[in-house]
Amino acid sequence: MKDKLKYLTWVSLKRKISTKWFLIVNILLCLAITCIVNIDSLIKFFGGDFNDKRVIYVVDNTGFFYDKFKVNFESLVSNIDDFSNFSVVADDRDISLLEDELKNENKNNLILVVNNDPNNLINCDVISNHYVELIDLQLITSSINNTKVELAIANSSIPVDVLNSIYDDVSINRVILESDKSLHDENITIVMNTIFPIFILPFFMLTIILIQMIGAEVNDEKSTRGMEIIISNVSPSVHFASKVIAGNLFVIGQTILLIIYCLLGLGIRKLIGGDSIVNGVIDQVMTSANDVIATGIGSQIMYILPVTILLMLITFISYSLLAGILASMTTNTEDFQQLQTPIIVVSLVGYYLAMMANVFKGSLFIKFIAYIPLISSILTPSLLILGQFNLFDVIISFLLVILFNYLLIKYGLKIYKVGILNYSSKDLWKKMFKALK
Repeated sequence: MKDKLKYLTWVSLKRKISTKWFLIVNILLCLAITCIVNIDSLIKFFGGDFNDKRVIYVVDNTGFFYDKFKVNFESLVSNIDDFSNFSVVADDRDISLLEDELKNENKNNLILVVNNDPNNLINCDVISNHYVELIDLQLITSSINNTKVELAIANSSIPVDVLNSIYDDVSINRVILESDKSLHDENITIVMNTIFPIFILPFFMLTIILIQMIGAEVNDEKSTRGMEIIISNVSPSVHFASKVIAGNLFVIGQTILLIIYCLLGLGIRKLIGGDSIVNGVIDQVMTSANDVIATGIGSQIMYILPVTILLMLITFISYSLLAGILASMTTNTEDFQQLQTPIIVVSLVGYYLAMMANVFKGSLFIKFIAYIPLISSILTPSLLILGQFNLFDVIISFLLVILFNYLLIKYGLKIYKVGILNYSSKDLWKKMFKALK
């Protein structure tokens, strides 16, 4: 029996990975991910250059604007990587010469002409060869306005100590009046809204792939009448188990391949000298880790993460069993797609509830929903972070998922035995209930 299970599992897995479509899709995925990771190098290869300095020529007709503007602009863009290639240069050439240079040579450069204004201290002209991106214009405008304010204050004969107090950052002390609210909860909300959706999105996508894949394979065997040959040699329970195991192995393997493609792209980037994105990824990871630690839930992650992964793996089995049972009662892919819609909707509800769990904090509704097997794998970690679930609640969620899987195997297998050799699409639900009896 074990040999037959291994053989069917291998055959099912081989059918998925030996197709031309699997090879083509993974080659395209590998190329796409590698190109995305090295997008700037590709643009350079075809004529673009991210390292070209973009110059802002400042024609200062006031005699006092340029120095302060340069300091303000560089300070404003110092923390923005995309603007590290900007440079501010004073230029006293004729405007017509600068405009000709923009038209014929450095078309991405800008000209800033500053004149005295008796009513508003200064007025400015920003000259470009083409449309200026909104964020570029906003940064230049902010720098101009900040410089104008500094100049106006400096000309007002205000004492130096008062000027220093004006420019000092304001010390902000947060006070929350509601007794059940805290800064800790506020920081957790930030994590929930930014980091956590990124973590649970792959699970949601893999669930959909798993459901569709198992359903398509069962329907394919029924439509080609291959099911009759298979069932004449093995029991339906072994056939059912092979589909579930092969489907989960395929999804896990595809996830590993995607991770390998990302690492390959980063490795190629490192080899060709474009290592800034590698450092950027590391910096971003460290920043996110520091944000999590700052919320005070760093110690919780140590047990929340393994609990989440284990619960997700068990829930993968739940979705696999349910998809196989429903697929056995259908005769074509169109019928299965109709039956799988409620499953996907349930998974989608769990995904959105996990993202908005902090909105329902303290509600019995969200705790009750978190116990539902197909949803608990996504929602339970959210409630753990928010402090609405404890270890006892997690154990209940685990037990309910295991119980749900047991019921699917015990009663779903009866439906599966009847459904895989049933080629009629009439009275579908009647046949399911009859099989249960």
